Amino acid sequence: MAGIVAIVGRPNVGKSTLFNRLIGERKAIVDDVSGVTRDRHYGKSEWIGKEFTVIDTGGYVKDSKDIFESHIREQVMLAIAEADVLLFMVDAVLDPSDLDIAFAKIVRQSKKPYLVVANKADNDERMFMANSYYSMGIDNLYPLSSISGSGTGELLDDLIPLLPDGEVDTEENVPKIAFVGRPNAGKSTICNTLLGEERNIVTDIPGTTRDTLFVRYKAFNHDLYLVDTAGVRKKSKVSEDIEFYSVMRSIRAIENVDVVAIVIDATRGIEAQDMNL
Repeated sequence: MAGIVAIVGRPNVGKSTLFNRLIGERKAIVDDVSGVTRDRHYGKSEWIGKEFTVIDTGGYVKDSKDIFESHIREQVMLAIAEADVLLFMVDAVLDPSDLDIAFAKIVRQSKKPYLVVANKADNDERMFMANSYYSMGIDNLYPLSSISGSGTGELLDDLIPLLPDGEVDTEENVPKIAFVGRPNAGKSTICNTLLGEERNIVTDIPGTTRDTLFVRYKAFNHDLYLVDTAGVRKKSKVSEDIEFYSVMRSIRAIENVDVVAIVIDATRGIEAQDMNL
């Protein structure tokens, strides 16, 4: 099995932007709004001939009572436990915050190899500003720009030797089944039940799932991808940019998978939007 790298850190430091750059596609939704990423996202990357898996995570917020931030914390800790190496991301423009310092303790306690990535270091001034993070007692700092890609080569050069040997599972000819439907119909619950774990965040709040999530399922002599999607409402009800991008990704999933399972809320019956899907 190939090595696994988890990108972790507090909200809005650019984790999803780096994730998209490393895997070479815009798989994770990126927005300036804090808390856009909620579930774990998986992608495949390669550097100097070595393949590895990358996990994108939501922003870690300590002791928050918010239901989503509580679930995100759980997802982050699962990613840390699963990973071989951690990329602990901070914001080069800002001084270390209390949350950065608290999360650094969590990273160290994991006993996993880690590299500290100072994102948004788009020029010499910002690269110099990133040096403030040495006050956290770190040995090496990697200033870079996830948007332009500047500095990612140096990061990957030092990351690769930390990873175990192995190959990423091939995706060729692996069938994909997507669960689609209106918000809160139970798509994520079905995926979690089949997987036997809390892989995707589930709440009673419509719009909990934002991205299209691909999860490899190997059981009962089956090998396929379960694809969890964001709930699709009528176009006239979609007002926020994030929901618009979520819906567009759900529609794209319908077009690109092998089988589509429309999930209907039995307590509400078949509605017009179900028929539209």
